[in-house]
Amino acid sequence: MSWIDDPAFTADQPFGPQTLPYGVVELDDGPSVAVRVGEHALPLRPVAASLGERLAEVVSAGSLDPLLAAGRPVWSELRARLIELVGASAAPAGGRLLPLDRQRPVLPFTVGDYVDFYSSRHHAENATRIFRPNGVLPPNWTHQPIGYHGRSGTVVVSGTPVVRPSGQRRGESGPVFGPTTALDIEAEVGFVCGGPVARRVPVSAAAEHVFGVALVNDWSARDIQAWESQPLGPFLGKSFATSISAWITPLEAFAVARVAPPALPHPPMDYLAEDQPWGLDLTLAVRWNDTVVATPPFAEMSWTFAQQLAHLTVNGATVRPGDLFASGTVSGPEPRQRGCLLELTWGGREQLTLADGTTRTYLADGDTVVITATAPGEDGSVVGLAEVSGTVLPVHGPGDHPERR
Repeated sequence: MSWIDDPAFTADQPFGPQTLPYGVVELDDGPSVAVRVGEHALPLRPVAASLGERLAEVVSAGSLDPLLAAGRPVWSELRARLIELVGASAAPAGGRLLPLDRQRPVLPFTVGDYVDFYSSRHHAENATRIFRPNGVLPPNWTHQPIGYHGRSGTVVVSGTPVVRPSGQRRGESGPVFGPTTALDIEAEVGFVCGGPVARRVPVSAAAEHVFGVALVNDWSARDIQAWESQPLGPFLGKSFATSISAWITPLEAFAVARVAPPALPHPPMDYLAEDQPWGLDLTLAVRWNDTVVATPPFAEMSWTFAQQLAHLTVNGATVRPGDLFASGTVSGPEPRQRGCLLELTWGGREQLTLADGTTRTYLADGDTVVITATAPGEDGSVVGLAEVSGTVLPVHGPGDHPERR
């Protein structure tokens, strides 16, 4: 019997002892690294003495940064020790639980470089058909993971409001400037990097540089994006906000969830060939206000995070602790498995009806989007990824940011 008295801390619940994601909570003496247990957080700095000197050092900071830098052996040792600690019959010295509903979400690590991929074939083919009805998927898509470098400074923690962005968009007689009228979401899975700085990371070494997994919402202004992406890729249409979960689920928690990705029409190049599968069987759910509008399956992604990291670094670019890369929109073959409003409304041409009877194509001010996900765990358990949420605020003035409101 565990000393943790929380009905959500069981193996059949997403945040039982099989998951143990990391985050940061605010204590009287400052922020502390914590582990999530059910609907509570266990701060680790107050129990550091129970973890041993080496582990105490990496959990005593105010962020996950030292832990990310520590590397895979320390990550594995800490997880094993925490499994023992939370499963004990008595609380460790200094151990106390904080209800999550009384905690303000905190961005748990310093975001370094941010890369967003485009790795769902269903999403890529749908987007191609929406914009070019007779178009076909570009030939490079099945040979390499396609992506772009995003803006790490606007990665925000779940729960942060998102102010409707302004920019140029196509008008009837030329470009016009103003707030986007096609604000969209993208349900994605993000990978938080750690370990030593490295270049040219082979797929076989990806697990040494990926600390954990989190949900990501890469907000998109489709009208701004459409006008500016001629011929280059995403810029202002995406750089205004990217939301990430407040809790990072360790990669080791997904050992049972690993699957082979769907086959591509030809073998990948040698540097992208996997000797073991790194696809993940995650099921996402997208809730728009009170309506679940999509359940995208991550197992359908054509490129795995190991292949994405190998491609990201093959030219000599580095991967460093705190770097973040995301999967791109997660979509499946069925209409209700499409992970963005662009696809769900087929470019704004089809209305979605929400639970309150209102119809939408893109997001209105005041709308809230929440993305959740689960994966299969050991012995029939359920592994959870903490939600990523955001509410749309109306455009304000120049220099407006959610933190200033």
